[in-house]
Amino acid sequence: MAEVEKIVHDLVQPIADERNLELVDVEYVKEGSSYYLRIYLDKENGIDIEEIAATSELISEALDSLEPDPFPVAYLLEVSSPGLERPLKNQNDWDKALNNFIHVKLYQKLDGQKIFEGVLQKMDEDEIQIQIKVKTRTKEIVIPRENIASSRFAIEF
Repeated sequence: MAEVEKIVHDLVQPIADERNLELVDVEYVKEGSSYYLRIYLDKENGIDIEEIAATSELISEALDSLEPDPFPVAYLLEVSSPGLERPLKNQNDWDKALNNFIHVKLYQKLDGQKIFEGVLQKMDEDEIQIQIKVKTRTKEIVIPRENIASSRFAIEF
């Protein structure tokens, strides 16, 4: 599936660039008995439904013209915004997350927890530092990047 995602990414990237959009992610997944090709797009001040629809048509046409067809079975195409709680997939995403509220899941517990939410204060290639709330206090916690299973922007309540 990773090969299909790479082919689609390389096909969609020029379309996104031409329309001044950010290609956030490509997923090719099986859910139940159906396969889904999900393409997430965004832009500086958010993307609207008209832009998604117009870009979806261009992507669909480009996918239909692929030779040889990289898809082993029929799939459903979904083109959408990654939403407010978009995942942090690459360094550009992490840069945008600096000083913002994020959600981090870990592979192994740190201070007895595997999930943290807080403001990303610092980062380098080896670790991140987030400020979390513990009841009425705040606390800084350093998390090794190698221990991060997944991360995303989060909405603070």
